[in-house]
Amino acid sequence: MAELTRMQTDDVAMGPPAGLRGVAADFASDQRAFKNVSWGKAMMWIFLLSDTFIFGCFLLAYMTARMSTPVPWPNPSEVFALNIGGQEVPLILIAIMTFILISSSGTMAMAVNFGYRRERGKTAALLLLTAALGATFVGMQAFEWTKLITEGVRPWENPWGAAQFGSSFFMITGFHGTHVTFGVIFLLVTARKVWRGDFDTGQRGFFTSRRGSYENVEIMGLYWHFVDLVWVFIFAFFYLW
Repeated sequence: MAELTRMQTDDVAMGPPAGLRGVAADFASDQRAFKNVSWGKAMMWIFLLSDTFIFGCFLLAYMTARMSTPVPWPNPSEVFALNIGGQEVPLILIAIMTFILISSSGTMAMAVNFGYRRERGKTAALLLLTAALGATFVGMQAFEWTKLITEGVRPWENPWGAAQFGSSFFMITGFHGTHVTFGVIFLLVTARKVWRGDFDTGQRGFFTSRRGSYENVEIMGLYWHFVDLVWVFIFAFFYLW
């Protein structure tokens, strides 16, 4: 014990190694820290990183198309306006959709909190509420698509200006909407497992973690917060620019 204490004291006195040994020590410490992360959480972070590249490429392509086309780009306030009481209200539907999706991040965060407290009822209820908000968002997005298609927007043309608008809009919002849809499905699956107590008993099955661990609720939270964050960028690029 005394020898171990003396070695620790010597390490502190010597400080971190310099040069290539310091680089090797940094890599080794990162490896040890990474080994403390569960495989599920690590795989989710890797998936989200790859998804970030995909969404980033889509948004860069959108920016390139918009800035390079000589044809005027459609005005979002005109394209995404709703007729309410005989007056055109710009971006009202998009504002409600954004509020709903951002609110779902709050309910998801509370679900993770109650999950780690092992309060099954509250966790399941908040997961279901998050799924309901996500489904509402997808439904409103379907309404938005239907409205634009009815007004003549196509991937190859639209009545307001640059033809690239339709293809960019349907590709990016459709890809994001698919993420939200899959998120809603997995939220329902997770809520059902929480309600049945699968995470307490460690019952074997699809999307079930080890006994006594509600980590899968947190993993779902990582995915859901990512989907919400991506929407913030889509909202800024498509509806405010």
